[in-house]
Amino acid sequence: MKIDLTRLVTESRNSASEEIDTLSTIEMLEVINLEDQKVALAVKEELPQVAKAVDAITHAFANGGRLIYIGAGTSGRLGILDASECPPTYGTHPDLVIGLIAGGHQAILKAVENAEDDAALAQADLKSLNLTDSDVVVGIAASGRTPYVLGGLSYARFVGATTAALSCNPNSPMASTADIAITPVVGPEVVTGSSRMKAGTAQKLVLNMLTSGAMIRSGKVLGNLMVDVEATNAKLVQRQVNIVVEATGVGSEQAQRALDACDRHCKTAILMILANIDAEQAKQRLAQSKGFIRTALINA
Repeated sequence: MKIDLTRLVTESRNSASEEIDTLSTIEMLEVINLEDQKVALAVKEELPQVAKAVDAITHAFANGGRLIYIGAGTSGRLGILDASECPPTYGTHPDLVIGLIAGGHQAILKAVENAEDDAALAQADLKSLNLTDSDVVVGIAASGRTPYVLGGLSYARFVGATTAALSCNPNSPMASTADIAITPVVGPEVVTGSSRMKAGTAQKLVLNMLTSGAMIRSGKVLGNLMVDVEATNAKLVQRQVNIVVEATGVGSEQAQRALDACDRHCKTAILMILANIDAEQAKQRLAQSKGFIRTALINA
């Protein structure tokens, strides 16, 4: 089946790089860098739509729902990357944010032939997760036409889940399928059709916003401190101490004692110090305030 790519912005030729193979190395990199500078501005234009998605995800988290990314190739890998960073950064359960890629686990490292062209495969993948109407499904594809992603979005809408489409071509099939369309149009790639470049960067920026925004709105950040961080290595053990120090103004020794008293849970340690209460009282207040430290202090 012939696919008409001529109407896709991401597949068009970039006049700024038509002679890039004749340039010196520094000149070549300057062309790439100048094109990359356009990405953040394209994302800026989509902030209202990103905000809608963040609010939908926050609502889902508050009501037992999940965030599920579906994509193929680079887009799928970016979703998996974003999902995998949530548990260590925000102390979330691994099933709260999930990344699905066409072709399954093996496709993370190596392309799986024709997987992205199978719309039914996405439906099967979402069924295996027991998708419900409490969930949010975000389809990711630079082209906006990937069958695997379209199949997943269609099934998600059938189930009643909230859907969002993240693509880099205007008026795409994905955008018309989803409840929320996020479409940063970054223009032609430096290397024609290589959407892992500007389009991939735009997708990464948006995905960062979706999870970071929803986690902030869910009380997992105090100021700009990741107060639900898990200490899974030596660096993060020290980061916990630093976070408690920054949030409370106490010395590192007192911060360490508070963390030791509450099984190294930053939020609890911070509330213990700020409210001058013990670990059990702090845990109870956090539970009553649904994990929001500021609310727990106001209701103290």
